[in-house]
Amino acid sequence: MFYLNMNAVAALAGLILLLFVTRRWSGGKRWLLLAFNLAFLAVFSLPLAGFYAVYSALNYAGYVWLRTAERGRRAGFAVLCFANIGVVVTARLLDMNVWEHPLYDPIMTLGLIYNLLKAIDTQYFAYYVGRNHPRASALDYFNYILFVPTFTSGPILKFRDFLADARQPHRVDAAGFETAVKRIILGFFKKIVLVTWMYMLYDHLMAGELYTWTSLFLMVWFYLIIYFDFSGYSDIAIGFGRLTGYNVPENFKQPFLSPTLTQYWRNWHATMADWFRDHVTLIFARRNTTKRTAVGLSMLIMLLIGLWHGFTWLYVLWGLYHGLVMAAEILLDKTTVNKKKVSKAYYYARCLLTQAIVAAAVIVYIPDTEQTLRIYAGLLNWP
Repeated sequence: MFYLNMNAVAALAGLILLLFVTRRWSGGKRWLLLAFNLAFLAVFSLPLAGFYAVYSALNYAGYVWLRTAERGRRAGFAVLCFANIGVVVTARLLDMNVWEHPLYDPIMTLGLIYNLLKAIDTQYFAYYVGRNHPRASALDYFNYILFVPTFTSGPILKFRDFLADARQPHRVDAAGFETAVKRIILGFFKKIVLVTWMYMLYDHLMAGELYTWTSLFLMVWFYLIIYFDFSGYSDIAIGFGRLTGYNVPENFKQPFLSPTLTQYWRNWHATMADWFRDHVTLIFARRNTTKRTAVGLSMLIMLLIGLWHGFTWLYVLWGLYHGLVMAAEILLDKTTVNKKKVSKAYYYARCLLTQAIVAAAVIVYIPDTEQTLRIYAGLLNWP
C-alpha cells in the first residue's frame, strides 16, 4: 500500500541515503531505522503509530517475561498467542460492523494480519528457544514489528533472521545495490503497468454478460492479476528491505512450476505458508508425524490460512478445498514429484493440473463477493 504513494517511496529513498552516509556509525542502522519507522507511521496516521507503539510494547513485555519466568510459562505463552489472535479477530469484526466502538479507527487494522504473525513468532521464539539465545533489545523488537518495507503485505521475516541482520553493520556493495534497485523497478512495473492494464480488461469483461468461456478466462486472468500484484509488491519490499540492510526472504519461488498442491504452497506466498506450517506443526506434531496427523494438519493449516485472509464463508470453503486436495495427495503419496525421475510430459502435466486446481478457487480473493459468485454462475451459462 505504501509503495503507491511517491512521498513514501521518497522517504524510503532518503532513509537508504542516510544509512549509506552514516554506515560507519556503530549501531546507527538500528537507531535510524527505529526513528524512521515511528516517524513514517506517525505522518501516515498518528492513531496508527500510537496503536502499534502500544501493541509492540505489550508484546515485548510478554516476550521478556516468557524468557525469564520460572512458572506459568505454558499458560502465559498460550495467553499471549490468543491475545494477539483476539486483537485481529476484534478488528475483523469491527471492520465488518459486527461490533461497534466509538474509539475504533479502521486505519489501525493496516498490516495487522501480517504483524500478528510476527508478534506470535516472537512469543514462539521466547518460549521454545529464548533462554538459549541472547535477549532481543526493545530497539530491535520494535524495528521487527514496525519494519516499514514489509509492514502491510509481507514478505514475513522470521524474528531470528531479523535479529541476525540487526547485529550486522549496514553493508550494501555495488552489486547488491544494483540488484535491489532492479528488483524495485521490476516490482513497480508489475504493479503500476501490468496490473493496471490487466484490471482494465477484467473490468471490461465483468461489465458484460458472462458465459462459460468468459468465466474460465476471468478465473485464469484474475489468477495472473493476483500473481503480478502481490509478487510485484514483494519485489519492491525485498529491494527496499535489502537496501536498508535486512535480508527480506523470497515470497514467490516459481509457483507455476509446482507439480503438486503441497509443493505449490511452498512456492506461492512462501513466507506465509511456511509460518503456518512451522508454527502449527510445532504445537501439534513436535515428534513423529503419522500420515493421519499430516492429513489433519494440512486441513487445519489451510482452514487457518483461509480465515487469516478473511472471515467469510468463501474463505472457509477455500481453506477446506485446498486442505482436502492436500490431504488426498498425502493419502495417495503424491505430495511431491521428482522432476529428474519422471518424463517432462508427466511433470508439466502435473504442473498444469496444479494450476487448474488453484485457478478454480482463486477468485475468492476478489473483494466483491457478488463478482465472485457471478463468475461461478457464468460457468453454467453456455453461449
